[in-house]
Amino acid sequence: MRRNFSTVFATLTIAGVVVLRPAAAQEPPAFQGASTEEKARLTQLIDAARKDGKVVAGVPASTALRKSLEETFAKRFPGVEIEISTARGPTNASKIAAEHAAGVRYYDVLISGSLTPLSLLNAGILEPIEPLLILPEVKEAKRWYGGHIFSDNAKRFLYSFQAYQSENLWHNTQLMKADEFRSFDDLLNPKWKSKIGILDPRSAGGGTSTWAFFYKTKGEEFLRKLAGQELLLSRDQRMLGDNLAKGRLALTIGLTYYSLAPFIKANQPIKPLPEAKEGSYTSSGSGALSVVKNSTRPNATKLFVNWLLSKEGQEVWTKELSQPTRRWDVDARWTANFGAIAAKDNLSLEQWNKVEQISADNEAAAKAATKSAQRLLPN
Repeated sequence: MRRNFSTVFATLTIAGVVVLRPAAAQEPPAFQGASTEEKARLTQLIDAARKDGKVVAGVPASTALRKSLEETFAKRFPGVEIEISTARGPTNASKIAAEHAAGVRYYDVLISGSLTPLSLLNAGILEPIEPLLILPEVKEAKRWYGGHIFSDNAKRFLYSFQAYQSENLWHNTQLMKADEFRSFDDLLNPKWKSKIGILDPRSAGGGTSTWAFFYKTKGEEFLRKLAGQELLLSRDQRMLGDNLAKGRLALTIGLTYYSLAPFIKANQPIKPLPEAKEGSYTSSGSGALSVVKNSTRPNATKLFVNWLLSKEGQEVWTKELSQPTRRWDVDARWTANFGAIAAKDNLSLEQWNKVEQISADNEAAAKAATKSAQRLLPN
């Protein structure tokens, strides 16, 4: 078994007894560089998390991700249940906001796109992330491409653990050839009128990010013409994927691999379009972590956050969503085969800074793009 963060906890808490290795034995990675006090805190956290009983997390709408998170977490931490709500980020965020307004504290963690939690942050519903990070392999900035990256202005609440160039345009290979797309201008070809589906850019998600990149690179007049293509607008990723697979649509905008995975695995004729000459942006995809304030299960929440950001947690996440982590020690080069090109493997930090859409500096541009979508798209 690999000697990682989860193995450390399992070893330390067998039968409730702390087991120390002989001095000559190599310390597991999670303990390397940790002080005596940190080691004690890691041990104590497990016991406290078991008293909390469980942690509740909202994650992207992926059944495979839910199953893998639940199974792996349960094996590593017997006695601490993880309850997963799979839904689009805005759906989970709306539930959290409604519960907060009613004085209910059920959700503990939200993992979504970087724009989704802003409404929760502005309502004072989130707590800072950094104080929760106690595992040395998690809190050391050198472990991460770009160091610790937060997508909020205060650099405290919305932690982005992914960074990649998105392939958010996918086509039905029986209706549209890859060489028919070279530039975003090709989306305006009359041939594709009523044949383009888009994840509604008026609601936070991949559709919003892509629309914002169009706004930045092509301007509002381009978006006006695109809106005139009689787009199929939807907030239902599965419905858009189904229409693409069945040939009712030639291409979709804003969907990522995990949304289309069931169709791709069923050998439906779906592939990402090649990168346009205008380039592509880098985002955190569905990798923005936020924590709900005043959780009734603070220790289980802290345990899950540290495990999620550990090497093993990021391996599980990357494997199931095919969206690459920023952790240096997790291989993510293979995700390029699924429309997600890892920034850490392909871009210098200087290059990344020019195309990223993660930081709070892009919030104003995103808001302007969203307003343009509200003006241009039908109700």
